[in-house]
Amino acid sequence: QVQPVESGGGLVQAGGSLRLSCTASSSIFRINAMAWYRQAPGKQRELVAEITSGGNTNYLDSVKGRFTISRDNAKNTAYLQMNSLKPEDTAVYYCNVEYGMGKLRWGQGTQVTVSS
Repeated sequence: QVQPVESGGGLVQAGGSLRLSCTASSSIFRINAMAWYRQAPGKQRELVAEITSGGNTNYLDSVKGRFTISRDNAKNTAYLQMNSLKPEDTAVYYCNVEYGMGKLRWGQGTQVTVSS
């Protein structure tokens, strides 16, 4: 069983930075892609950034140039560095992990609030 655990959310002023972490410990399964999604009140959950085990990345257009996803494969941990935050980035951020033969698991979510 793989259970992602997120950390690093909080309250920040517009223009500030936060770094989210997601650790998906597993002694059995290989961790494949890791991704960050977010969901704002009244909106659908959307993909923010994803990274494969080989390091290939993909970003939501509105965060390109501001957010950077990275990972430490030895620690099964993915990071989301968020710079130049805007009020519209306010949401619950969820880690999603693909492991084994295409199985998916969500983290519990971490709140990011950007004040104007």
